[in-house]
Amino acid sequence: MLSRARAAEEIAGSHFEVVVVGGGITGAGVALDAASRGYSVALLERGDYAAGTSSRSSKMVHGGLRYLQNFDLGLVREALLERQLMVQLAPHLVYPTPFLVAALGEARRDRKLGLGLNMYDVMATTRAGRGRRERRAREREEADDYYWSPDRHRTIDRDEVLALVPALAARDPNDAYLFYDCQTDDVRLVLTVLGEAERFGAVMLNGAEVTEILVQDGLAAGVAFTEAESGERLEVRADHVVNATGVFADRLAPEEIIEEEDVPRIAPSRGTHLLVDAADLDMGEAACIVPAGEGRMIFSLPWYGRTLVGTTDNDFDGDTVHPRPGAEEIEYLLDAVNAFFGCSLSDSDLVGAYAGVRPLISTGDPRKSVDISRKAELYETSSGMLTITGGKLTTWRRMAKQTVDRLVERGGREAPCHTHEIPLGMEARPADLEAPEGVGEESLRQLAFRYGHQARKVLELARADRKLARPIVPGRPDLLAEVTIAARHEQARSVGDVLLRRTRLGILAAPQLRDAKAVRAVADALGAELGWSRRRRHREADAWPEIAALEGTDPAASALPVE
Repeated sequence: MLSRARAAEEIAGSHFEVVVVGGGITGAGVALDAASRGYSVALLERGDYAAGTSSRSSKMVHGGLRYLQNFDLGLVREALLERQLMVQLAPHLVYPTPFLVAALGEARRDRKLGLGLNMYDVMATTRAGRGRRERRAREREEADDYYWSPDRHRTIDRDEVLALVPALAARDPNDAYLFYDCQTDDVRLVLTVLGEAERFGAVMLNGAEVTEILVQDGLAAGVAFTEAESGERLEVRADHVVNATGVFADRLAPEEIIEEEDVPRIAPSRGTHLLVDAADLDMGEAACIVPAGEGRMIFSLPWYGRTLVGTTDNDFDGDTVHPRPGAEEIEYLLDAVNAFFGCSLSDSDLVGAYAGVRPLISTGDPRKSVDISRKAELYETSSGMLTITGGKLTTWRRMAKQTVDRLVERGGREAPCHTHEIPLGMEARPADLEAPEGVGEESLRQLAFRYGHQARKVLELARADRKLARPIVPGRPDLLAEVTIAARHEQARSVGDVLLRRTRLGILAAPQLRDAKAVRAVADALGAELGWSRRRRHREADAWPEIAALEGTDPAASALPVE
């Protein structure tokens, strides 16, 4: 990715065919789709890439089993097809995970759920309707090409349940349904899509808050934005403006007379997630669907060596820029997990927490947000500005296609979509990654997942400077070299950018990052790359505890006595 200075220079005062506002997964997807069809594209992000909903998801690429309960069959089918495609396009970053629905004690398996899983299996077949046997034959014939196809769900016995999820040992499970969905690191997926968009010529800039839609002859003709470092107001002209700001989509509009239906009405929903040490809740290699009362379900799954528990789904009218996990939601999740696994986890056991706000679209229906579909919607104002919002992480590519298809249609161009065949990054083969002294196998595996083939750049830095081969947090595999990479190639400009998004240490090791001293090395590595003075480095490190408190990443910290 271009440096911020270079990107700002290329964007300011220039003309592009498409300007995308919003640097989450939807905006990144639109930039990639449009650029790969031959459009010149600029993308502007107010804060940091994926800082909103796209860094606060459940980390799953999935069909959404619970959406079957609402008969959102089209959404589930669409998401399942995208799930399979993402595993093929980004096999290093999107990976299959077994999910269990266990029957404990005297309880029996839910036959109704079994019927739902049968539907899940059927809808997971390819668009062309090939059966699994035929697809496996194709896989054997094309041995050089990776092709993942989930097995049908099945019932497994007690021994297999415990082999997959050791945390269930105390509950004496009878058996379980086993099915497959996928996981990812949502931020790394966004950064990877942005990287591919740049490869096709797109230019992106974070720290660029759009303050005005420029209108000429009644049509959207570009945007004005404020560049964060200088505070300068800059303009960029464009033939098309796309609003991909997610939960903020109803706040960006040209100064024009519009019909109510021309813009979305966002009904935010907060989802809280908790992380605990795997030693306290050992999920092994599988995830569990966990009953949470009143017919609700949550999940518990392994992620980055921790156990991730989520999610809540409640109407939200608070701070959508920095949503914090709610105390009642934390208690709700802990109660459900403790009851199901027979453990006694509390706030003090949490290694991290986060909350995200989903951009649900209000239809005027008074039902709870959990009952509203996650379907994406495309809006077009009289000025021609397009707004794409709703949807979910899994369906980002389809949302982008829907948006760019409309640009192509109204421009009368011949430009078919190619994103179904564009690889997202490249896998790292074992021979590609040679660990320098002091870098262990766990770090290599994590780098291969996080960066794919580009992990070589991290290792080259660690080899050239022994200080950069050190871990950011003792006991964790993240390296200080990643901080330099984040600043040099990914436009990271703060300690928070690194800890919350480029790495995920802000939510994976929050108790170890409670003071400025714990992040001083991060500030120094950033400062060395970005040319910060010693005073600025201290100031950036000192700002971190306040940022963490604002995000609510460490619920136990609020219970500590103030010194």
